[in-house]
Amino acid sequence: MPTLKQGSSGPDVKDLQQKLKDLGFDPNGTDGNFGPGTKAAVIAFQQSKGLQADGIAGPATMAALEAASGSGTDNSGATAVNTGDAGANSGGEVSGGSASGTAAATAAANGPNLNLAALAGKVPQAVIDQIPEAAAKFGITTNLRLAHFLAQCALESMNFTAVVENLNYSAQRLLQVFPKYFKNVDVNAYARNPQKIGSRVYANRMGNGDEASGDGFKYRGRGYIQLTGKNNYQSFTNHIGEDCVANPDLVATKYPLASAGFFFDSNNIWAVCDQGASDAVVTSVTKKVNGGTHGLAERIQNFKIFMNALK
Repeated sequence: MPTLKQGSSGPDVKDLQQKLKDLGFDPNGTDGNFGPGTKAAVIAFQQSKGLQADGIAGPATMAALEAASGSGTDNSGATAVNTGDAGANSGGEVSGGSASGTAAATAAANGPNLNLAALAGKVPQAVIDQIPEAAAKFGITTNLRLAHFLAQCALESMNFTAVVENLNYSAQRLLQVFPKYFKNVDVNAYARNPQKIGSRVYANRMGNGDEASGDGFKYRGRGYIQLTGKNNYQSFTNHIGEDCVANPDLVATKYPLASAGFFFDSNNIWAVCDQGASDAVVTSVTKKVNGGTHGLAERIQNFKIFMNALK
């Protein structure tokens, strides 16, 4: 795909706009014309991924979009916080971008007894930069806790690339993931329409209004461990001090790691992390995070990578 920028037009731009919209970055229309709205959406997406925020959709930005949107697959349901509907993220080997040694050392100096410099090259620098604030606010006080935390975040976010829940489901996949919400309705009317899907499946729970309110889509999963539902956004707002109810995209663009720390802290998962570094403990943490053991082998592998680095 060619590099796309303001002034570009055509089907490639329309596809770009649709991907941005599905991920929660509104391009102000999907008309195939790359205007100021599309540029602003690209910049917001780039900032959420730690990419150069120039508003130009080049190879790195397009690759990140493809990874985040899960194009060509239906395997897109991310873990929902307190929803009872745990989807399946696909995980893989932990990978990270290049990291600045100076920046990592500065972050390490700010973290409470955390060896953040050792994460350089194993975790994207944009993630490392978020750790000191999340650690201070939400109890990441030891390298053991940090290793468990990052292992889970890496799997749940497809190695720190997915920060907005992908609700772009086919009709068949909707009946597999959310069967109880599509009884006696035409599922085809919802297929491949993330806004309609979110508004229905998350309606009338977690503080959301009814389907017509659109709250389900507005407060869909965001962050590295998908913060979901208006009540959870309000509770996170109370802790972080910035209004994520009025501006829920902040969870994806500014607080993807902090919102995950909030989840761990609110659900007392640190107490499980403190039990040690065995596979059994990783399994227990996974059950608290995922509601099951999806991707357990990858989570264990992630933990060992991070724990060995942080020692």
